[in-house]
Amino acid sequence: MAGRPRDRWTARVPLAALAAALLATGAQAQDARDPRIGLRAGWGDAGEAIRNMQLVSHTDRPAGFFNPGNMADFGLANTDMAFAGNRLFIGSYNGFQVYDISDPARPRLRGSLVCPGGQGDVSVHGNLLFVSVEETRGRLDCGVQGVQDTVSTERFRGVRIFDISNLDRPRQVAAVQTCRGSHTHTLVPDPRDASHVYVYVQGTGAVRSPRELPGCSGRPPSEDPNTSYFRIEVIHVPLARPQEARIVNMPRIFADSAGNVAGLWPGGRHGEGTQQTSQTNQCHDITVYPQIGLAAGACAGNGILLDIRDPANPVRIDEVVDPNFAYWHSATFNNQGTRVIYTDEWGGGSAPRCRATDRPEWGANAIFTLANRELRHEGYYKLPAAQTEQENCVAHNGSLVPVPGRDIMVQAWYQGGVSVFDFTDPDKPVEIAFFDRGPMSATQPVLGGFWSAYWYNGHIYASEIGRGLDVFHLTPSEHLSQNEIDAARLVRMDHFNPQTQTRLEWPASFVVARAYLDQLARNRALPGTRTARIERELRQAERLTGARRRAALTQLAAQLESDAQGARDAEKVRALASVVRDLAAGRR
Repeated sequence: MAGRPRDRWTARVPLAALAAALLATGAQAQDARDPRIGLRAGWGDAGEAIRNMQLVSHTDRPAGFFNPGNMADFGLANTDMAFAGNRLFIGSYNGFQVYDISDPARPRLRGSLVCPGGQGDVSVHGNLLFVSVEETRGRLDCGVQGVQDTVSTERFRGVRIFDISNLDRPRQVAAVQTCRGSHTHTLVPDPRDASHVYVYVQGTGAVRSPRELPGCSGRPPSEDPNTSYFRIEVIHVPLARPQEARIVNMPRIFADSAGNVAGLWPGGRHGEGTQQTSQTNQCHDITVYPQIGLAAGACAGNGILLDIRDPANPVRIDEVVDPNFAYWHSATFNNQGTRVIYTDEWGGGSAPRCRATDRPEWGANAIFTLANRELRHEGYYKLPAAQTEQENCVAHNGSLVPVPGRDIMVQAWYQGGVSVFDFTDPDKPVEIAFFDRGPMSATQPVLGGFWSAYWYNGHIYASEIGRGLDVFHLTPSEHLSQNEIDAARLVRMDHFNPQTQTRLEWPASFVVARAYLDQLARNRALPGTRTARIERELRQAERLTGARRRAALTQLAAQLESDAQGARDAEKVRALASVVRDLAAGRR
């Protein structure tokens, strides 16, 4: 267990200097020509702005998942997503929906289940669907009548497990109760044993009565060392017997070396001009990357790094604080596992936090490098287009876009829309594409916007809280070539739970080689005459077959390895050479 957090601040300037700079500069820089500014308000007829992407389809919420008398009824809101094959699962405060996305231009509702309880985050593994339940209205029997008693044996708060082998009749096979419910959860495979999985449970609600669930305690650790705060739960799920799922660990991942379970950020401000940061007594989200044995936890007042090589027993190995963060919300690794993006949900997702007067470091992403299992702050990214007082907007859920050689992420910003940005240079992230609609209302705040935006098998899928499901694809621009888009489309996943990252891999392909070459040309890493010649040689080799192709590609790979020695971006030239060698060897 790591010691008490070092009183280290994530940025690389003195705190007083930063505070003065923030007070001096105030609002974030805005481009008045940005088409997202001034969009017409409306529900189904709001104005739209889009750049470097195309809206492929829009699907309204189905019956049972909206209130015709109050379209802003948050008890029916769409939430997070998961994917398996050609199926898309959308969670909701009122249950879940399943879409067939074989044709992304025409998603087809395949099934749904009304089962209230919020917030309905979902994960999928084989024929099992996992659903988070936190609200006190949740019932064991999925009833819509709620629970009126303050203590009830009918209440359910925790993680539901459904057998979805028959989508026409999803069947609840387990319901694991937890003391604070499950705001979110994370599916964690065991690399040593595929017969089971673990589920990390992040509860952020009030602690229930011990009369309802024995062992629960809402008292502070100074009064009760067994408090239900300052921990997560770990559920073990035998895949052949999911009905036997149970909690096997409640690790105190915020403890210090002296055993104080409240060992991280105590809550409060960091000094003049800084943010009011929540106490670290819970995690909002944990993203695991089993192939590197690490997890990144966004835990209210801290970002933490966990060793998960033993997935049943996660151990904290590093932690960071940030005086610009109000509430550490979610995390995403880059593909190499050398960077982590943490998001700040300043305002809880229900407040307008992307106004022209809001500081660009508040309600934003913080980008960290990861080396020797330690985190180091590098930069921030925030949606660059100002939103109105009527639009709830802050950093929310997203995923990587698998362009080889670059770190690119697509992300939801509630009513700020969808933003695609490049953080290959963590000090200077840049937006490369976006989509936005006008506010739900021109006169009053109405909760809505995009909850999640994820790349899956060639398209971007975005769950809209009030309006439904949107599907996009990227289009070429000065920031992103057609070759890079085509290379990203080569990455195919048979399933995708965004909080369970897996290594993205590209087949040996001429389009992958050209994607790297486009990057070298864009960044002027090689002379223009040289990149043009490499393109000609690739084109000529592609027309050849057999031994002649192997010889041409082997020769080109050797030349590229020589080019790397004097190139501005030697690593990328070597990556191109590696793809060319794989092509010569006939690898796929």
